Amino acid sequence: MHAYYADQFVLPLPSGHRFPMAKYRRLRERLATELPQVRMLEALPASAGELALVHTPDYIAAVGDGTLSPAAQREIGFPWSPAMAERARRSVGATLQACREAMTGGGVSANLAGGTHHAYADRGGGFCVFNDAAVAARLMQAEHSRRDRTSGPLQVAIIDLDVHQGNGTARIFARDASVFTLSMHGAKNFPFRKEPSDLDVDLPDACGDSAYLEALDHALDELERRFTPGLVIYLAGADPHEGDRLGRLKLSFDGLEARDRRVMDWAWQRRMPLAFAMAGGYGVDMETTLQVQMHTYRTAVEYQQRWQAMASRPPTATAVTATGAPHWQNAGA
Repeated sequence: MHAYYADQFVLPLPSGHRFPMAKYRRLRERLATELPQVRMLEALPASAGELALVHTPDYIAAVGDGTLSPAAQREIGFPWSPAMAERARRSVGATLQACREAMTGGGVSANLAGGTHHAYADRGGGFCVFNDAAVAARLMQAEHSRRDRTSGPLQVAIIDLDVHQGNGTARIFARDASVFTLSMHGAKNFPFRKEPSDLDVDLPDACGDSAYLEALDHALDELERRFTPGLVIYLAGADPHEGDRLGRLKLSFDGLEARDRRVMDWAWQRRMPLAFAMAGGYGVDMETTLQVQMHTYRTAVEYQQRWQAMASRPPTATAVTATGAPHWQNAGA
């Protein structure tokens, strides 16, 4: 399974900054030691033209040349530096490469970082500079249209299971019927002003494994009822874990592993290629976050091997139902 990284670009953050910059290199080191089935490749930077599929020219230029205002830098949460700009471009590039690899036969592929869902077209926010999933969705649609001009636009589902709502992604695709945005997140968590996704599932504080997985089953069933994607982009945030400083939910290691398996099995059963990104993870102990992410990669390797072994097997749709759910928004009639 291919996974793309950009952890060689380290942001010069002030002492005590809560963004866990070191976790990306630590994740790559653990994967190299413990999961040799993952082939790690350096991410290429997204070009200005690729970023412009989503982001405004003025914003792309300001990130590139260091003219972001102090207020814009505060909203992002990072001070500008050349490393910040290059890391942002390569984080998008990693998701582009992962999507392309998944769609051209890999089945499942990964970005060791990414999941920068708080970035809007014209600004960043919440440790997110550019929106990697949004750029990837648009570029994969453009590449699909060049290959096949008869079948209509590629349908892309963005399944966002970071504990924070994907507000930037929701706004970017608010009027785009070819991209379905599903966000399952803490109702009272950041961002406090949320954007309407195609399907939002607002979870109460202290939500545990059982209620979370029941809600996810229902959400995937609702997604299938309303949309048929040709590509799934999955934000596998580690921050719903009970040991996360910013999460406020109470999922266990087993619960998060079951979450990943549900999403990946849902895509596999329907033969939908899937690219995933790590999104958020702010464990009090960094090793807790890394353990969640290692479980995600072990599960992904299993499904990538299924793709390789049984790619010609016809898809089998299985419906999963659930009763009871947290507060739902934008569910179909």
